[in-house]
Amino acid sequence: MSRRVVTTEQARRIAVRAQLLDGSAKGVLDTVRRLGFLQMDPISTVARPQELVLFSRLGPFDPAELERLLWKQRKLFEYDAFIYPIEDLPLQKSRMARRRRGGKLKRDEWVRDFLRTNAGFRRHVLRELERNGPLLSRDLEHDLMPSGEKHRWWGDRQVRLMLEILTARGEIAVAGRVGTQRLWDLGQRVYPETETLSWREAERELEARRFRALGVRREQGEWVAHPDVSDEPVPDRAVLLSPFDRLIHDRARTEALWDFRYRLEMYVPRAKREFGYYVLPLLVGDQLVGRAEPRFDRKTGTLELLGAWGDTSRLDEALAALEGWLKPAPA
Repeated sequence: MSRRVVTTEQARRIAVRAQLLDGSAKGVLDTVRRLGFLQMDPISTVARPQELVLFSRLGPFDPAELERLLWKQRKLFEYDAFIYPIEDLPLQKSRMARRRRGGKLKRDEWVRDFLRTNAGFRRHVLRELERNGPLLSRDLEHDLMPSGEKHRWWGDRQVRLMLEILTARGEIAVAGRVGTQRLWDLGQRVYPETETLSWREAERELEARRFRALGVRREQGEWVAHPDVSDEPVPDRAVLLSPFDRLIHDRARTEALWDFRYRLEMYVPRAKREFGYYVLPLLVGDQLVGRAEPRFDRKTGTLELLGAWGDTSRLDEALAALEGWLKPAPA
């Protein structure tokens, strides 16, 4: 593969096109396949991040389609807070196997110690799922797993921590959802049989797919573009991006490409925030021009604007489209 060096202006267009933010996205399944994955997060100040990422590319779509692809058609699967196409399962199974083997990092040692200390509860979880799965996490709670120290992500619920570890290792898996709650089952019952890849093979393939999905990367001070992504002008669309959107996920890359410094300030004390709690970048064409802090009021079905910064001349257009999608249909 020849090295394709491009200008910053070309790199911006390529990055936007590679992420399907040029209006070329066609359907939920095809979009997930092209992007590689959707990141999940429980914060839904506007909409769930995985849905907002799809909306930024597809425009108005039915979120129920994503649920059907996950839990009925099984063309997508959930793993480690991401949604992947089912054909990528061999790559993620390689990651699971690597996590089961562990390594020499402090985190690997901590996980091994945790599993040894709580071996009785691990056996309880696997036995209950084998007999009665799929089950909710509350169905798996047991005094074999006492509460632990308060943690930023899972509070003092060590049950949740055990489930996350077993999921990462592929021993259990998310088999469905009841509302926002996950249904757990044995990994072997959720995941179909696939080919086996070594971690080295999987890592190479994951890196190749990442390059294709991002379009450009920085090498030795130059922007290098993937050969398959066009640098033609990007259509003039105005859209708000999720904080978890891959176009802006690498904050240093975002700043280098657009001179746009972006940080999610949810966990920054209010008095120290530069902008707001849940601020969304505004993309117009191939330029990041501003940012806004919308909040969707589900009781009234209205999208409130708490703040806006930068060039917001196209913000009303982006907000109107977003509100039209979020607003419930009249009864």
